[in-house]
Formats: sequence, structure tokens, C-alpha cells
Amino acid sequence: MVLLLQIVTAIVIICYPLAVYFGLQYLPPGTIALLLCGILIARLVLNKQQLKTMALPILVGIGLTAASFIAKRNDWLLYYPVVINLTMLGLFSYSLKNGPSMIERLAKLKEPDLPDSAIPYLNNVTRLWCGLFIMNGSAALYTAEFATLELWTLYNGLIAYIFMGLLLGGEWIYRNFWLKKHE
Repeated sequence: MVLLLQIVTAIVIICYPLAVYFGLQYLPPGTIALLLCGILIARLVLNKQQLKTMALPILVGIGLTAASFIAKRNDWLLYYPVVINLTMLGLFSYSLKNGPSMIERLAKLKEPDLPDSAIPYLNNVTRLWCGLFIMNGSAALYTAEFATLELWTLYNGLIAYIFMGLLLGGEWIYRNFWLKKHE
């Protein structure tokens, strides 16, 4: 049952922009804020042992959704993608300063014996991710402030994921070639 709840809450959080869009279109006022708040609380409780670094954006999301419900301000729901991008930017930037970089940590999960020569490359990839978080966070903020709900949903529910997927996939392919060249 716990695994099922973890899967459901993960899917809803990934699909947050779609949930907001459809919730604001078809549910009574405040209902989607309350539902999303409950899902974020469940996610926090279910993952208390895992992903401690993601506790901050979940807590801020709980605050945003709860405040949105209490203040009857649906527009506050639109700022969660901004919070996620700022948090990820902070985590990746912190890892660059204090090492090892976030991408180095992730790469070592698959390749524990990475050569030392790979570290500058992985630091640069971490910087690329920081740039993506700045771009996506800025676009998320712009769409929350100035765009229609449809454009906000399109960007934050699809286009931002496409950018992340392109960077993730493109970097992974390039890294495999880079590692073979530098072995």
C-alpha cells in the first residue's frame, strides 16, 4: 500500500501543472489547492527516509497550496515550478562549491570508478544544469506572472520537461563517448 501511495504521489507531483490546470477548470474553488496540499503532505510523510534534499521544496509546496486554499488565491499554485527550479539550482550550486558536484554523485551511482579526469567535465555538466534551472525557473516565473493558464500549463507541464529530457539524454550520450575517449 505504501508503494502504491508513493507512486501515486510521485505521478501527481510530476503532473502538478496538469492537476492545477484541470483542477482550476473543473473543481470548486480551493479544492485543487486542498487536494495538492494533501498529496504533498503524503509525499513528505511517505519519503521521510528518502530524498531529504527534496523536503524543502515539498514543504514550500505545502505552504503555497495551504496558503492558496486559506487566502482563496488560486494564482499562488502557479509558483510551485518556480520553487522547484530555485531549490534545484541551490542544490546543484551548493554541490559545485562544496563538492562533489551533483552530476558527479549521480554519475558515480552508475560508474563508481570514474577517472579523476572526469571531474572537471562533470562539474561543467552541473553548471549546465544550473543554467537550465535558471532558464526554466525564469520561464516558470514569467508564465505564472504574465501568461494564460493554458500557456503556463504547456510550458511547465511539457516544454520544461522536454528541455530537461534533452539535456539529460544528450549529456548521457556525450558522456559515454567522452568516457571511452578518456579511458
